[in-house]
Amino acid sequence: MDIKIVVIGVGEVGFNLVKALSKEKFDITVIDINEEKCQRITNTMDVRGIVGDGASQRILQQIEMAEIDYLLALTRIDEVNLVAAKSAYEMGAKKIICRLRNTEYSHKNAIIKPEQFGIDYVVYPERAAQHDIENLIRQTSAVAIEEFKGGEINMVGIKIEHSSPLIGRNVHNVELSNPYIPHKMALIIRENESFIPTKNTTYKKDDIGYFIGKVKDVHEIQRMAGKPAFKVKNIMIMGAGKIGRLLAKSLQDDYNVKIIEHDHNKAKEIGKKLPDTLVLDADGLDIDFLSSENIEETDCFIAATENEQTNILASLLVKHYRVKQVILHITTTNYFRAVRRIGIDAVVSKNISAVNEVLKLIRSDQQDLPVTRFEDIDIDAIELTVSPDCKYLRKRYTLEQLSEEYCIGFIIRNNELIIPNAHTEIRSGDQLLVIVKEENISKAEKLFQ
Repeated sequence: MDIKIVVIGVGEVGFNLVKALSKEKFDITVIDINEEKCQRITNTMDVRGIVGDGASQRILQQIEMAEIDYLLALTRIDEVNLVAAKSAYEMGAKKIICRLRNTEYSHKNAIIKPEQFGIDYVVYPERAAQHDIENLIRQTSAVAIEEFKGGEINMVGIKIEHSSPLIGRNVHNVELSNPYIPHKMALIIRENESFIPTKNTTYKKDDIGYFIGKVKDVHEIQRMAGKPAFKVKNIMIMGAGKIGRLLAKSLQDDYNVKIIEHDHNKAKEIGKKLPDTLVLDADGLDIDFLSSENIEETDCFIAATENEQTNILASLLVKHYRVKQVILHITTTNYFRAVRRIGIDAVVSKNISAVNEVLKLIRSDQQDLPVTRFEDIDIDAIELTVSPDCKYLRKRYTLEQLSEEYCIGFIIRNNELIIPNAHTEIRSGDQLLVIVKEENISKAEKLFQ
């Protein structure tokens, strides 16, 4: 039976979430007060649309809420989401996930708590972005990080630069010559194309390679790719908005943190709240100011103002000063591909971070075929369990014979994590991470289940 999902609010978060979910076996209804947004999503995806206020009982009563598995309240207005959640809860929705901007609801002494509204899980986009940015600071050479199995396994995106020893070598040769660095080359982004490499694929300059490995091996994988991690000491954050404040509060005990804020009153206020962070009342695009603050000694620069054009310009500016790591926050996901090409080290969007968090929540409940989708890449990661009578075992295939349409990222067998090579045997009951193009997901499922 199809999982039934109602999504209230199809702005940037809701739209991208529905885009991902609509490719799977979900029965989706969207609600938005904006008719144009509703039409945009119903015209391009296999979903039902209702135009109206998602907090209106009259609108919600058009749905048999007791049959709804997930109610996702994702508008930009906290009050609408809370009322919608409470109404859906009273009407019998089974699980409710709510997007909130105000983090005060999460405080242990909060007067109003999400659970009072029947909410099972709250997604805070700014906190989700904070989490992703802090992961990148810990893995300084990565352009992207995806976690699996509670963080035990990482898929790390690394840009292959002109000095990389991998250039001109093929995937198989690199694996053979680094037996003590177990890894899988899962996918490559080359110019505008993303693909699953074969053993004969040769690394080229400016490739972004996504390597899978155990967390303990990630630093060695980075070194192998010619991008060794470096120790971050000095961090400069541009923008004292919510993301900037969350980052500073979390990082100030372990790093030397500066915040640049152009708004005098805001800078003064934040300075009082963050005594261990140096808050500077200045324009982050002022070259003289950056020079006076020894920008070239900054290890990590995070552009996190609420203006993404300003963030892009600032990121390009500090790259000129050879800052080791530049992390750019943008809201509009359409910019992702473009900013990667202009040389920014890593790009984060609070909206995509929020989408990914909701997807993980839903997929963690679905044991049949959890799917991880990557922003701007038409390749997915699926997790499945090998059936004893599956085609792969019946035909007595080996990994060496496996179609080049798939990459087996890791195997879990008896709670042991295995990074496979060409000679690794797949057995009944093994849990696999399979990297596969979207159109081949069903083929992979039939092969192993």
